[in-house]
Amino acid sequence: MTRPLPTPTDLSRPFWDGLADGALRLQRCTACGHLRNPIATVCPQCLSSDYEWEALSGRGTVFSTVVFHQVYNKAFATEVPYNVSIVELAEGPHLLSNVVGVPPGEVRVGDAVQVTFTEVAPGVTIHQFRHEDPS
Repeated sequence: MTRPLPTPTDLSRPFWDGLADGALRLQRCTACGHLRNPIATVCPQCLSSDYEWEALSGRGTVFSTVVFHQVYNKAFATEVPYNVSIVELAEGPHLLSNVVGVPPGEVRVGDAVQVTFTEVAPGVTIHQFRHEDPS
């Protein structure tokens, strides 16, 4: 079974293009400065439709994490167990992703992480996180 892939829209395309270019980008409202996720046509703070795409540091902290031991989608059967984590970015917004490079059960709330970019299909890149290098 093939892995489900994101379907960029006109609105979300800059996010996905950024990942392919090795940059994590989100919308920042040009009226009030709110950095937002999820991507939206209007700011949830001030309802302005004006925004710019901003490259972020990619640094963050694990806010929440869970380990999946059951196969919920056959496309991920070979990856069980795996973690699904919410990462609070240094800039504030939260992103749903997972932490790679360590056993799933070793991911802890509060862990410092850094974004990494993974090509999952030709031309399709997703964001994941790795423990931040302390050096």
